[in-house]
Amino acid sequence: MNQIENTLTSLEVAEMVGKKHSELMKDIRRYIGYLNEGKIPPVEFFIESTYQDSKNETRPNFLLTKQGCEMVSNKITGSKGVQFTAKYVSRFNQMEQHIKQQPDISNLSPELQMFNQMFQAVANQEQKLVEVSDKVDNISNIVALNTTNWREDSNSLIRKISQKVGGDSSAYSDIRKEIYSEVDRRAGSKLKVRLTNKRRLMAEEGVSKSRRDKVNYLDVIDDDKRLKEIYIAVVKDFAIKYQVDVV
Repeated sequence: MNQIENTLTSLEVAEMVGKKHSELMKDIRRYIGYLNEGKIPPVEFFIESTYQDSKNETRPNFLLTKQGCEMVSNKITGSKGVQFTAKYVSRFNQMEQHIKQQPDISNLSPELQMFNQMFQAVANQEQKLVEVSDKVDNISNIVALNTTNWREDSNSLIRKISQKVGGDSSAYSDIRKEIYSEVDRRAGSKLKVRLTNKRRLMAEEGVSKSRRDKVNYLDVIDDDKRLKEIYIAVVKDFAIKYQVDVV
């Protein structure tokens, strides 16, 4: 039985149990941690995947196998647990029936089976080539981003990266910290010290505290052409690493 076909998405499960998708994602990641500790393959329960949201942006989710659904249901008590069990059992039974109804090629002659396998292999290869082409085009679009609107473009990429790794404000903050740390490493700089010095100089020039408090690392980076180029390069590298889609 095809494992990917015989799964439910975490979005579907979240709706079934009446839970926010982000909360279910956190639960699943915790379960995966427990499974890894016990050296139990998480893929037998949860498969990492992605989906397109209403804004056509790629977001993370999980595919749950029947065992994965059982694990989730075991954590739910009362009527909700019973109702979820009934729903996912019915869904998996429907999927199994659908798979059973697929054409059986085992009765074909060896020659026809061979041709069928060849056709399937060609179709799969064509799909892979399309996917590779899309990835190459996307990387080209990321690399082509220039310094004209560097703040807006970099912030947009960082938001998309954070959606890949969790989608909440903490993910956005964590990615920013990683990027600033990498900028410091590549440039041999200390953004924190530069920011402190910039605010001190502004204070000496009589700039109000409220304005000084609004100054951030991006303002420091904007003061130095080399830092700006390094920052943009780091953001692009992170976007490529996390396979961010640039529309």
